[in-house]
Amino acid sequence: MASFCTNCGTQLPDGAHNCPSCGTAVGGVGPAPAVAPTTASASGLTDNVAGLLAYITIIPAIIFLVIEPYNRSRFIRFHAFQSIFFHVGILIIYVVLGVISALPVLGWAFFLLWPLVGLGFLVLWILLLVKAYGGQMWKLPVVGDLAEKQAGA
Repeated sequence: MASFCTNCGTQLPDGAHNCPSCGTAVGGVGPAPAVAPTTASASGLTDNVAGLLAYITIIPAIIFLVIEPYNRSRFIRFHAFQSIFFHVGILIIYVVLGVISALPVLGWAFFLLWPLVGLGFLVLWILLLVKAYGGQMWKLPVVGDLAEKQAGA
């Protein structure tokens, strides 16, 4: 499992004693970034709760990217960007399925897939909520890499 810096959230190489990004001394490093459950912002909202709230809709994710104490945390920025990309991806998939389901022959097959696709997105969304609340920077296959690049910038 990957270890993360408790100060900036950067992934640490094995056996590191200092963070290569910010230079913070690394004590007992765990498998998940410790920045999430331990760091509280000025309003008292911890990073893991803010990461969870970023997935509720796209609006809190945008707010966390704009508001000052939250946009400094790499953990919150990662989950906010991943939430935005996840919701945009869901919208694109539903538009494509809507167009395909309007076709005469393939339409019935894809019309029957709608509930399964929706259930899959619901399960994935709940998994993202649980991982964010647990303080983990769990990446989705495509959008997770995009979110990580945006959060690290």
